[in-house]
Amino acid sequence: MKILVLNGPNLNLLGTREPEVYGTDTLEDIQKNLQSIASRKSVSIEFYQSNSENELIDRLHEAKKDLVDYIIINPGAFTHTSIALRDAFLGVGIPFIEVHISNIYSREEFRKKSYLSDISKGLITGLGVAGYEFALLSILQRG
Repeated sequence: MKILVLNGPNLNLLGTREPEVYGTDTLEDIQKNLQSIASRKSVSIEFYQSNSENELIDRLHEAKKDLVDYIIINPGAFTHTSIALRDAFLGVGIPFIEVHISNIYSREEFRKKSYLSDISKGLITGLGVAGYEFALLSILQRG
């Protein structure tokens, strides 16, 4: 099984960006944890982060060519703005789980709309960085 973990804008700042909202774990910490779980299960896992919408879309297109089985994505602010990212997911047809560290429904009104949730296989929001692990474990259970 091949899994791709995508992270959108500003997630490279985890650990220092608004720690009261996002905690103190870095993106590298999250990746190490997921890699550890994946290696114990003999699953291939790759990580990609970009602050650019077009780079995330290009990586999604590559994922189809790479025969990626599942995607975990924290689209960051693109959650609320990117119809193009939504169309890319529909175009490649790879199942995915949407993850948010903070509870997007307890924040500003504009953060309560996701262009991805209704086409995702699941949504994990507000459980901190553990949400990434929960997404991975869910994918592994689904086989």
